[in-house]
Amino acid sequence: MRNHFLRTIAVRLVPSMTVSLLCAVTLAAAVEIAPESPVRWQPLTLTFDGPESSEDATPNPFLDYRLSVSFSHQASGESRVVQGFFAADGDAAESSATAGNKWRVRFTPPLAGEWVWRAEFRSGPGVAISDATGESTAFDGDSGAVSVGAAPADAPGFAAKGFLTPSDGHYLRFGNGDRFLKGGADSPENFLGYFEFDGTADTAAHGGVSTDTGSFLHRYEPHARDWNQGDPTWQGGKGKNIIGALNYLASKGMNSVYFMTYNLDGGDGKDTWVWTGPEVRDRFDVSKLAQWDIVFAHMERLGIAMHLVIQETENDEELGGSPALHDIRKLYLRELAARFGHHLAIVWNLGEENDTPHRDRLAIAGYIRSVDPNNHAITVHTHNTRSLRTYTSLIGSSLFSATSIQGRMEDSNHETVMLRMRSAAAGAPWAIFHDEQTPASVGVMPDADDPQHDKPRKHALWGNLMGGGSGVEWYFGYQYAHMDLNCEDWRSRDTMWDQTRYALEFFQEHLPFWEMWPANDLVVGEKAFVFAKEGQIYAVYLPEASGRTQINVAPGKYRLRWYDPRNGGDLQVGRSPTVEVGEMLMRSDGRVQLSPPSHPGQDWVALLEKLADQ
Repeated sequence: MRNHFLRTIAVRLVPSMTVSLLCAVTLAAAVEIAPESPVRWQPLTLTFDGPESSEDATPNPFLDYRLSVSFSHQASGESRVVQGFFAADGDAAESSATAGNKWRVRFTPPLAGEWVWRAEFRSGPGVAISDATGESTAFDGDSGAVSVGAAPADAPGFAAKGFLTPSDGHYLRFGNGDRFLKGGADSPENFLGYFEFDGTADTAAHGGVSTDTGSFLHRYEPHARDWNQGDPTWQGGKGKNIIGALNYLASKGMNSVYFMTYNLDGGDGKDTWVWTGPEVRDRFDVSKLAQWDIVFAHMERLGIAMHLVIQETENDEELGGSPALHDIRKLYLRELAARFGHHLAIVWNLGEENDTPHRDRLAIAGYIRSVDPNNHAITVHTHNTRSLRTYTSLIGSSLFSATSIQGRMEDSNHETVMLRMRSAAAGAPWAIFHDEQTPASVGVMPDADDPQHDKPRKHALWGNLMGGGSGVEWYFGYQYAHMDLNCEDWRSRDTMWDQTRYALEFFQEHLPFWEMWPANDLVVGEKAFVFAKEGQIYAVYLPEASGRTQINVAPGKYRLRWYDPRNGGDLQVGRSPTVEVGEMLMRSDGRVQLSPPSHPGQDWVALLEKLADQ
């Protein structure tokens, strides 16, 4: 649908946008708005006809022009300013165009109803990343209104849920109120180093990852069979394998992928960047980024969150040096936010094993917040076993709302409990994620080398969730097949995905987990993890259930059932379907003996739910 609006200021703007009623003048530019019938939580694209330019033009279309569009919701007064970008011919994913006159903004409406928009398009040296007013250009000042419908009940993936943002509790929440528990892939971190993206190459060998020719790019050929008719592709069928890989991961119930957008300058992989070349830092590859966005949009339809890592420890000072928030990094972050910030479920990660000084972390996070109007969560990844130190200075900041922990699996529960308690005490509860499992050479091994995955399941997964954490992503190490940089087949960890899904299903189906608190001190006997809403419901994870473990509970009658974390399935009933604790009973000390229904010595979850008074 091509709408030709009069170049005037709409008279229905909210009071926060100071306006004067002007006479209409002839429109200087055209805008195309798609889709024709926009709905809540699905992207609305405005494409303007503007000045002709190209990726290598002077003035620089990325640096010397600044496009933003303000959107105001008429009923509520809510407003958002969305950054725009140079889109070449408007179809660069298909054409690989580097030049054109299309300038684009993507806005995902958080509310149904009428939205009024107004474009600001300015030119001038460095205006994209400066506070300079710049010169009014082309369609600057154009405005209009669009009516947004309700989100369809059958909307796919996150489009039925809305934006994933920080909340007032320990779990990120969607716009519809659902809490987010994460299970996903931390590997391969160079997920976007894929052979069918434009302008993508392996710039250097990295240990045993590259071939003898020094060239390795992901092909994901084992996942070709997972692509489905009707799924997206580009340029006559490219992208089927990477789309199929995501389909497989979603079919296992996983909902997050960790990936780098920049791994040059000493980083691992050396195959992922946003610019027109590996040595360029102020010109962006329009067609490659448009193809990335096809993949990101499919992730959103599948319900897979984007854990977007902007840099890694080897290159976190390479985008121009100190201070960290300099022009090169500003431009990089602005383009990421403009091109991808409309997606519903993004977690911005300031860097893997990040060494950026505290003041610079705050500055970078603050800049992301200024160019991303959608309040996506921001985190930073830690070095091994340093999480308690790394987050000490950040807890309490309004800019950060989640962890990205690298650490020993055995420490997961302790770290989760401690960071949850510290963030709560600071008045800003965080979501606690465990994203990389050490030792680094091992991580989570393939099923062929570790058929049961006892250690990851018992310590990293259940340790995190039972400590009040928000979930995990699995890291594949570098010692085994399909490792962190050359993984081609996510089926290599098929059992681990299943066991992760079983844990998430237990929490989502059987616990009011957002109202519960870690309470390991209630256990007597063998080590166990306890998550409780005391006096009402208790979940007890027993890594090696022997029948000797006891738990102290408040007086009352409880239903006792069991969950198998190795195989999932329905809750099971053991020898005692109910237990009663009270002052006049044998169990006057308040303790309940926990004996698993079968397979003693294996891990089990006991679920005690208080029954209503008779």
